[in-house]
Amino acid sequence: MSPRTIYLGRLIGLWLLILSIAEMINKAAMLDTAAQIVDSPSLLFLSGGLTLVAGLAIVLAHNVWRGGVMPIVVTILGWALLIKGIALLVVPPAGSVGMLRASHYADPYPFYVAIALFLGLYLTVAGFAARHPGRDLKS
Repeated sequence: MSPRTIYLGRLIGLWLLILSIAEMINKAAMLDTAAQIVDSPSLLFLSGGLTLVAGLAIVLAHNVWRGGVMPIVVTILGWALLIKGIALLVVPPAGSVGMLRASHYADPYPFYVAIALFLGLYLTVAGFAARHPGRDLKS
């Protein structure tokens, strides 16, 4: 497995793990934050820009569709961030509000958090368990 895959697996895994734990602990605050972001065009734009940059960084550095589960999961998450970033930038704020309300985001919230937690656990464990080619050589 490439050092880049290992690094991104660890980075994204820890990010998702910490984020999902925070979302479990602070459900009401997270739902309120999501509602406030959707109601603020400038925050939507900022969020879209940051999400776009993260997605582009992953896709440009790691567009790998073979080599095991972890490289493919990292690539899919990169593409998902890229697509979400583009959507946040091009969909008018009213459309974002409509999509969030239509999805009844608060109802399946535990499911969304569970997905993030599972992916975070998987990538963290797989990333730290992976053999790093440059560092695991004994001389």
